[in-house]
Amino acid sequence: MNNKQINFNTARFITSAPDINQMPADSGIEIAFAGRSNAGKSSALNTITQQKSLARTSKTPGRTQLINVFELSEGKRLIDLPGYGYAKVPEEMKLKWQQALSVYLQQRESLKGLVVLMDIRHPLKDIDQQLLQWASESRLPVLALLTKCDKLKPGPRKSEVLRVREAVTVFGGDIRVESFSSLKGLGLDRAREILSEWLLQDDEAIATEVPDEQA
Repeated sequence: MNNKQINFNTARFITSAPDINQMPADSGIEIAFAGRSNAGKSSALNTITQQKSLARTSKTPGRTQLINVFELSEGKRLIDLPGYGYAKVPEEMKLKWQQALSVYLQQRESLKGLVVLMDIRHPLKDIDQQLLQWASESRLPVLALLTKCDKLKPGPRKSEVLRVREAVTVFGGDIRVESFSSLKGLGLDRAREILSEWLLQDDEAIATEVPDEQA
């Protein structure tokens, strides 16, 4: 396994797109972040990239209405998807977001991994489970980050991670479950390790295709 790590601190904002048609060219590798509007998605992105205001955080959940694109290096991107559920917005707008989300997840060829963020105290809501089921059926690897884990003591935190790991086995597929705290930095190294693995998969494939002249 390649131990190389991506430098997430290089992330920079590229564009906000209302739908898939206005996103950058569908090439390279993208990792998408999805979650309920109060799951701490923007905070997690800021923590992973060590940039306090890369993804805007808001005291009013659901303000992220667009697909926000951040580039790490050429052909490697992080995608901040609109938050789902919870948001106090008109039903028509909510349906429009959900449609944009659905089209992106189903049609984007460069999408190689999905980070599903769930508050560790309220994981696996119906819509979270729908997303995990879809990802499994699409053979898309998932990192389920149980956020705000600093709200639980170490014992209950570990128990909840184990419970969710057991629960997601019903979906099959490649779903990894880890605890995460943007406030305390808990789980940061593990999250970066998994994201690096996904983002470097093309590099590894190329490396294996090149004959080893030294052998």
